[in-house]
Amino acid sequence: MQHWFLPATAAIEAVDAASAGYLGSLGLPVVLSWVVGGLLAAVVAWPIGRLTADLRSDYLAVATFGISEIILAILWNEEWLARGVKNVTGLPRPVPYEADLQAAGWVQDLARWLDWPMRDTASVLVKLAYAAWFLAVLLVIWWTLERLGRAPWGRMKRAIRDNEEVARAMGKDVARRHLQAFVLGAAIVGIGGALLVTLDGQLTAGSYQPVRFTFLIWVMVIIGGSGNHKGAIFGGFLIWFVWVQAETAGLWLAGADAALLAPENPVRVALEQGPAQLRYVVIGPILDHPHGHGAVRLTRVRVQSIQVSK
Repeated sequence: MQHWFLPATAAIEAVDAASAGYLGSLGLPVVLSWVVGGLLAAVVAWPIGRLTADLRSDYLAVATFGISEIILAILWNEEWLARGVKNVTGLPRPVPYEADLQAAGWVQDLARWLDWPMRDTASVLVKLAYAAWFLAVLLVIWWTLERLGRAPWGRMKRAIRDNEEVARAMGKDVARRHLQAFVLGAAIVGIGGALLVTLDGQLTAGSYQPVRFTFLIWVMVIIGGSGNHKGAIFGGFLIWFVWVQAETAGLWLAGADAALLAPENPVRVALEQGPAQLRYVVIGPILDHPHGHGAVRLTRVRVQSIQVSK
């Protein structure tokens, strides 16, 4: 692949995206890339699901984690595919730019009415526009999953989840249904990844670390409860809010402790040197809270019921 595509890579990198604009997209709206991202993730997930169809629980997690690291290694090293660690920059966005908003008359009137600086007003409007787009996508995905859950397909999936052996005895193709759920989940995550790239305006393959994009998502599901769509949404908002704001809280605590603790106090030193580590300190008690173990307790009850039925 490098033999065929490296010459094209050199030609593409000769174009400065910062001045010439993003090279690609065929001139189509960037919103279509969200759908393409979901479809591409589903296409990649299908062979992975076929390879790991017989694995369950921890074994499936280990296998998929290893495959994800392989995919990341390809993105880092194959420059012809996504420019490697040089990143894909200058991606178009579905909302106006701050500079264009600052030149709009209605934004200037709004800034004067709010008594805000023009730059802050434009920045808030852009964030609200992004939030509206993401909320619309979230509602569409949630509505689709709810409809699927009430359909015969969803009822069959719940039967397989509650007692796989009974479902198999009734003639259900359990392996195929597992593959369908795996591909559907990958498509949803692919849409989320495309949304994230659009928000950042660039694809930085080196920033995708397991702590953020594997551990955090797992914690979100555990907090919300497995099989609970509303709970997953709540867990996502809660954990991400804590993850983002914990470092700010750590800096605030470091400033507050500066007036109360001696400079050599270990607590003050820890807060000043590593406020970001407060994220793990806060998420730990949230995960250990009795309400955070709902999914774990429910899983144990299901396992015990299956063992009794056997």
